[in-house]
Amino acid sequence: MCNYSGMVRVITLNNIINAIYNLVTNPILDLKTIYGGKNRANSSGDALEVYIKDLFANTVNSDEEGRLEGWSETFSYTGNNSNPPDAMLFGGDAIEIKKIETDNAALVLNSSYPKQRLFSSSGMISEACRNAEKWSVKDMLYCVGTVKNMHLRHLAMVYGMDYCASEPTYARIKYRIKSGIEEIPNIELSETNELGRLNKIDPLGITYLRIRGMWGIENPFHVFDYLYRRNGKIFNFMCIIDEEKYYSFQNYRIIEELCGKITGFDIRNVKVKNPDNPVQLRRAKLITFER
Repeated sequence: MCNYSGMVRVITLNNIINAIYNLVTNPILDLKTIYGGKNRANSSGDALEVYIKDLFANTVNSDEEGRLEGWSETFSYTGNNSNPPDAMLFGGDAIEIKKIETDNAALVLNSSYPKQRLFSSSGMISEACRNAEKWSVKDMLYCVGTVKNMHLRHLAMVYGMDYCASEPTYARIKYRIKSGIEEIPNIELSETNELGRLNKIDPLGITYLRIRGMWGIENPFHVFDYLYRRNGKIFNFMCIIDEEKYYSFQNYRIIEELCGKITGFDIRNVKVKNPDNPVQLRRAKLITFER
């Protein structure tokens, strides 16, 4: 039980296992049928984001009142358009949701490089995110959906720890670029979270230049094609969870009980490449669902 402003509320510790269970037992592929109406979602990207959040909060078939209640019990933060992440689970993971329209498209991350984990000390997050709950670090979960005309064709859920390198790999490049910019003679610099801002470039001192990073990463179906390949089905779902992480969820058995009962659903033991040293292999669970 947690106390907020004198009110007692129950925090439901939902996690990726809940999301997988809800997806497999009640898949919604035509997002327009439940997310295209008033007060729901105005685009396929919005619809995917609402659907993913509903999967975690057990609110796929809820009305608006039920959705708000479910989200408030599941998430401490539900994101904005300018800063990562798109959601944070109470006492759990940070979630980044990305929509692509073609099977092999890369993910556009803009100024935020890929993350294995999200830290409360990060300069890239908002104050609302930083103060949403008492936390210091969260594992980052990437949810990537291929959506065309409001139809969900593929969905991947992968953790940053299996998907991308650790932060120093990217930070080193970022800070070397910033250092190089600072060495340009006869310019005025402004403090910024971007790579740089150069002021008074022209003789009148009225022109400035903003320098932003445009990070991108290959989509998970491409990165993990050595473990799983889409097979032309109407819908393909792939999820990879590090074995230690998987068994840290107390409810993991609810999806294991679906094996053999839900057509196209499978859980396999696999080994994934360590993103920081690919010759090292780590034990993981490959969870797939095909329709």
